[in-house]
Amino acid sequence: MTIQTVSGFEFKRVHTSAELNEIFKLRYKVYVEEWGFEKAEEHIKGVEVDDYDDSALHFMALRHGQLIGTIRMILSSQKGLPIQKHCTLDHDLNYIDHGKIAEISRLAVSKDYRRRHEDQLMYNSNAQVELPFPVIDEHSSKRRRQEIVIGLFKAMYAESKLIGLTHWCAVMAKALHILLTRMGIIFKPIGPEVDYHGRRTPYLLCIEEAERIMERINPMLYREFVEAAREEQISSSR
Repeated sequence: MTIQTVSGFEFKRVHTSAELNEIFKLRYKVYVEEWGFEKAEEHIKGVEVDDYDDSALHFMALRHGQLIGTIRMILSSQKGLPIQKHCTLDHDLNYIDHGKIAEISRLAVSKDYRRRHEDQLMYNSNAQVELPFPVIDEHSSKRRRQEIVIGLFKAMYAESKLIGLTHWCAVMAKALHILLTRMGIIFKPIGPEVDYHGRRTPYLLCIEEAERIMERINPMLYREFVEAAREEQISSSR
């Protein structure tokens, strides 16, 4: 299923090797060339890949057929999840069915579709970055509410409901956590800050709990997420 917006964005899960290769190229531009989070010598041929990509579901954002953003959900496997390798956790994730938790990572948006404050939100580890507008606003424009980030999370939510995931975890900058919280997508910290692609904190989200919170504090976005999940269910049953 493809999620389309009136502003011309499309969001969908990746299904072909050609699409996946384009995602790896975008990640290279963002994580290697622009921000230096990864070393160029460790990623040959201009693609950024790691050991978790083959156990992940990948999602893409497009504008007029051009790839402009991506994110992935790493499913639990014998490798475990990166959060367990790179962070010291206050919570033992073993109480969650391993088949029902995924780790969100590698959010990347083309610099042609980022604004300066979005760079701060997604990649800069400065926790004091100012959020210049309220996100939870029934009258806010699509442009002002980071449509690319929302669309990618909406696609992940629809897929998560389809395959029965109950939890998401992530290691993210505090500013991105603040942005998601203001949208109604609330992750809870589960460990101390670490130096991993900059200063990052491990977080956990219970999808069922997040639904209740979003319905209360951001009903407009909640309706969009539910509709995306409903359409994904209908599409998969055809």
